[in-house]
Parts: sequence; C-alpha cells; structure tokens
Amino acid sequence: MSFEDQGKAVREGEELPIQPVEAWLKNELPDIRGQCEVTQFHGGASNWTYRLKYENYDLILRRAPAGTKAKSAHNMKREFELQQAIKPYFTKVPDLVGYCEDDSLIGSDFYVMHRVSGIIPRKNLPRGLELSAEQVRSLCKTMIDTLVELHQISIEDSGLTKLGKGEGFVKRQVEGWNSRYQKSRTWNVPKAKKLMEWLQENQPSEETLCMTHNDFRFDNLVLNVDDPTEVLAVLDWELATIGDPLMEVGNLLAYWVEENDDFIAQSTRRQPTHLKGMMTREEVIEYYFEKSGVTPVDMTFYQVFGLFRLSVIAQQIYYRYHHKQTRNPAFKNFWFLIHYLHHRAWKLIKKSRKSS
Repeated sequence: MSFEDQGKAVREGEELPIQPVEAWLKNELPDIRGQCEVTQFHGGASNWTYRLKYENYDLILRRAPAGTKAKSAHNMKREFELQQAIKPYFTKVPDLVGYCEDDSLIGSDFYVMHRVSGIIPRKNLPRGLELSAEQVRSLCKTMIDTLVELHQISIEDSGLTKLGKGEGFVKRQVEGWNSRYQKSRTWNVPKAKKLMEWLQENQPSEETLCMTHNDFRFDNLVLNVDDPTEVLAVLDWELATIGDPLMEVGNLLAYWVEENDDFIAQSTRRQPTHLKGMMTREEVIEYYFEKSGVTPVDMTFYQVFGLFRLSVIAQQIYYRYHHKQTRNPAFKNFWFLIHYLHHRAWKLIKKSRKSS
C-alpha cells in the first residue's frame, strides 16, 4: 500500500494543454523522455497544481486559476522567484525547474518544480497509516522545528529583506484584514466593529521581522513515507513575506483543532491535529518559545488576530457563494463559521482580561 500523496484525474474545465508545456519544458530539460502522464492535485483552493510524470522526471506545474490576473492574488512569478531566493538558506524548498511568463501557452504564466515524493498530512492521515502517540508527538515537534528554522534565517545576511515591506508589518496586517472583512461582509455575519477596534488598539509595541511562510500548516508539508515524523519539504509559498514570527504562530494556531475541542471546531478541521500525542495550542506556544529562544510574551493578540484572519478568509469564500459566484454547497453555511470564530476570539480576550 502506498501512502504517497497522488495526483487525481484533472477536473473538468481545468485541463492542461500539454503540448505547449512540453515544447517549453524541452528547453529547460533537454533529456526529458517518454509520454507525459498528467494528473491534478485537488487539495488546495487557490492555484491549480498538476503532476507531470515522465519516464525520467516527476514534475509539478503551478498556474493561476482561469479568469484571474497573475499580478494580483496569484503571482506565479513572485512565488517562483521567492522560492529561488530562499532555497540557498532553507533546504525544504523543492528544487525548481523554471518559470514561463508567456501566458499564451496555457492561458496563464506558470512555473515548474521537481515533485517531492511523500505524504501530505491533510484532514486525516492516509488510510492504513497508523502512528503511535510518540510518533505523533515527534512529528509535531519536527513541524515546529521546521518553522523555527525558517524564522531563524538571517534576512539581512541573505539579502531576503527585499521580499517584504519591512517595519510596520503588524499594523499593515491588521488594517488590511479589517478592510477585507468590511468589503466582503454580508448581512448574516457580525459587523465586528468592536473586534476590529480591539485589534487596532492592542497591537504589540514591538515587532520582530523574519522570513515567514504566512500559511504554515500540516497540509503544506511533505513527510517522508519511510519515516512520517520527518519533514521533507514545505509547499505553497505564495503568501510568504518578511513578517513577524509570532503573527505566523497565531495564524497557525487558528487552524489547530485539538482532540477535545467542541464539535463545531471538529467540523472545520483540515489537518490531523486531533491525533493522540499531538500538542495542544498552549503546548505549541511553549515549545515554539523554547526552541526559538524568543522571550515568551502573552499570545492573546496573535491568537485573536489569527482567528479573525481565518474568519475573513472564510467570509471571502462565503461572499462568493452568497452572491452566486460559486455554487459549491460546501460553502453554504460558512456564515455560521464566521460567528463561531469571532466567538472564540472574544473568549480569548475575556480570558486575558480576567488574568491581567
């Protein structure tokens, strides 16, 4: 039985014109051989991702969805160049093949990288893969160790500072996500005026800048099939930037559904954080501070921001459903999720007020 993450049949309407791709590929990989088997990865909801399997190469092609502009939310060139820049300092970036800016070939610019064979830990581990509580604990630690490794790259010595706007990151994030919520709000979700005001008024007085992935989760990792506690690669770098490491931890924790969380949280789970042996959110925070050497601080602001940011992402998706821009029934009740995430944010705020 293979536990490897495999591509599936290409979705209707998302077919990849392989002939122009192959013509371009042969300039990048002149020794490429055999007929190409094209499949598609369906796990993500953003860029379209295809597997191109040849006799002597196993490749991944990433492109923007149809009908989008690469210079906005799906910047293939930035995603490619960013990984190129990080690769010498962070070995868990996949090996890259090349970038094609000619969008006449397949309807979008795109880039190609070598596929990293392994397990992508999505909502549940692959059927038949059983990890002991000790292995799960080890995997959890390795995940956070990987994040710490990324955060500890010297952005000055490496020249990576050019990948972000620098000072004022937290302020820009709060203002940006507040604005997105207001623009995408529908009548059936909270106005959230007080929550947005709280985020404006409770920003930390100091921020640290480092290289951040900005979407670091289990389902953006590739694990070793022979040892699933080992992280081989980190995927989906489209949101990566120079940012604050504790903001990244807060964003990570917003997706972290524990074994004992309520049934609403369980219904939103997208990664296997419920497994026996997995750390709790508080343990993740403690372990991150221990391994990174960062002086521990109150994480309430960062966790509240992470929950609010997730609520905005969900609301933007629901907005499309509400206005009949998508008919996917999975989005029908997302409005309720917004209420729930804001409820959790206020619970954290009230808990912090009681302890101060």
